[in-house]
Amino acid sequence: MAKPDLSTKYLGMDLTGPVIASSSPLTRQVDTMLELEAAGASAVVLPSLFEEDALADPTNSKALSQRVQLVKDAKAQLKIPVIASLNATRPGTWQSYAEELVGAGADALELNLYTITADIAVASAEVEMDHLAAVEAVKIVVDVPLAVKLSSHYSAISAFTARAVDAGADGLVVFNKFYAADINLDSLELFASLDLSSPADQRLPLRWIGILRSQLPGISLACTSGVHSGDEVAKALLVGADVACTASAVMQRGARAITEMLEQTSGWLERHNFASVADARGKMSASSTRGASVYERAQYLDVIKGNW
Repeated sequence: MAKPDLSTKYLGMDLTGPVIASSSPLTRQVDTMLELEAAGASAVVLPSLFEEDALADPTNSKALSQRVQLVKDAKAQLKIPVIASLNATRPGTWQSYAEELVGAGADALELNLYTITADIAVASAEVEMDHLAAVEAVKIVVDVPLAVKLSSHYSAISAFTARAVDAGADGLVVFNKFYAADINLDSLELFASLDLSSPADQRLPLRWIGILRSQLPGISLACTSGVHSGDEVAKALLVGADVACTASAVMQRGARAITEMLEQTSGWLERHNFASVADARGKMSASSTRGASVYERAQYLDVIKGNW
C-alpha cells in the first residue's frame, strides 16, 4: 500500500504537508528556517511586526526594515511559502506596513489580533469593530491571502469569525496564546515569563475548529496551541483543520520535532486506512458527529457528571 498523501491546501497555497512552523525564535533566522524546511515544515510564519515597535519610530522604522529584509532573505532561500505577520489593533499605518511586507515577497499575511482592553469605557462591540476595521483595511491593500489569528476571548466567536471573513479574511488561526504577568513574591514585582504549551492546550482550538468547519466550509482553518506530536496533528485534521501550527515543540526538541510529527501522522493515517490528509479532514467536525452539542454543552456535562 502506498504511503498516505500528506499534502494539503491552506490559504489557497498547495503545501507538502499539514504542519506549519509558527512564529518562534527558529523563524527569526534564515538558517534555522532552512532546518525547519528540511525537517518537513510546509510553510513558516515569521515573527510579528508589533505595533509598539513600528510606532516607536514611525518615520524610519528599524523594526519594519528588519522584518522586510527577513522576508526577502527567506524568500531568496526557502522553497516553502513564507507567511509574514502583523500584530495590529486598528487601521491606519498598518496598511503601509502590510504593503511593505507583501512587496518584499511574502506569500501570505497573518494578522495577529492581540488586544487587552483595560479601558473601562470601551465596550466589547467597539473592540470587535476596531479589529474588523483592521482586517478590512489590510485586505484592501494586499493581493496575497490573509489569515486572521484569533483570540479565544470573543463573547460570540462564531459570529465574529463570520464577520471577519466578510471583512476579507481568507483563513483563521485558532487561537492566539495570551501571556500574562506573574508575581515575584520576594521582590514584589511583576514579571513576564514564557510558558510553552502542552497537548492539553489544544482542546479549546479543537472544539472551535470542529464548530467552525461546518459554519465556514470554504475558509482555511489552522489549529495552533499544544501541537507536539502526530496525535495533535491527527486531531486537528479530524475536526476540520487544514494545517496544524507548532512552535513550542520545535523550541523544545528542534526542527526534528516536525519530522517526527509527520512520520506519526502518516502512520496514523495508514492504520485508519486514510489514503490522504483530505480523507481524514473533518471526519469529526460538528456536522459529522452527533451534532454540534458534542462541541458545546455536552462536553461540559459529560465531564461534570462523570466519576471524579
